[in-house]
Amino acid sequence: MDRWKGRVALVTGASVGIGAAIAKSLVQHGMKVVGCARNVEQIEKLAAECVRSGFSGTLIPYKCDLSVEDDMLSMFSWIKVQHQGVDVCINNAGLALPEPLLSGKTSGWRTMMDVNVIALSVCTREAYQSMKERNIDDGHIININSMSGHRVVNNADIHFYTASKYAVTALTEGLRQELREAKTHIRATCISPGLVETEFAYRLLSKNQEKAAATYKSIKCLQAADIANAVVYVLSAPPHVQIGDIEITPVEQSM
Repeated sequence: MDRWKGRVALVTGASVGIGAAIAKSLVQHGMKVVGCARNVEQIEKLAAECVRSGFSGTLIPYKCDLSVEDDMLSMFSWIKVQHQGVDVCINNAGLALPEPLLSGKTSGWRTMMDVNVIALSVCTREAYQSMKERNIDDGHIININSMSGHRVVNNADIHFYTASKYAVTALTEGLRQELREAKTHIRATCISPGLVETEFAYRLLSKNQEKAAATYKSIKCLQAADIANAVVYVLSAPPHVQIGDIEITPVEQSM
């Protein structure tokens, strides 16, 4: 990770869970991390914790609504002015809403697409343009996907969410192909976790918190730090090594 010291990473959805763990880990490794979310207060607390811990990097909180394109474009403009640009983009933000295909609300479907697919694509495009204009040829774009991007579980509440994650699988491979065509050495990686003990199930099952808690008690789940470790592994690979996809599941998870 030495070559990344002092360089700039953007982590979306950095206020809680996997995003917060990734941001903290990259700061620990000496990076300047712009952590964005709507709830910037949580990131400010994490930034203060990083300072208290004596980490060599810096966490810079930025308030951004990823469902609003102008917010994202303003964020990249701000990063350009304040920190030259983005060298590593980690598209972590994502959400699932219980909106079945036969009875779900269109507004819920649209929200999932806006955050899980459109925001990821906008941030990817803007990060690439930031790298290109500064002649950065060793940048990295990492999409935090899901095992739901690789199989369809018989659960109506997450079928539309699953479709959005299949899109992330396709977008990451398409990105790799476009980067190769552009004759750049910027890399693209997809990390697909299984069940991770975060706030995810509590948000998905907001009307049934007992069921959400039971989800995490059913097996020994992954922790957010496990995904952060995978991100560090990916970034630590030599510049000529392309790590395409990593699927990470708890040992006890059946699929």
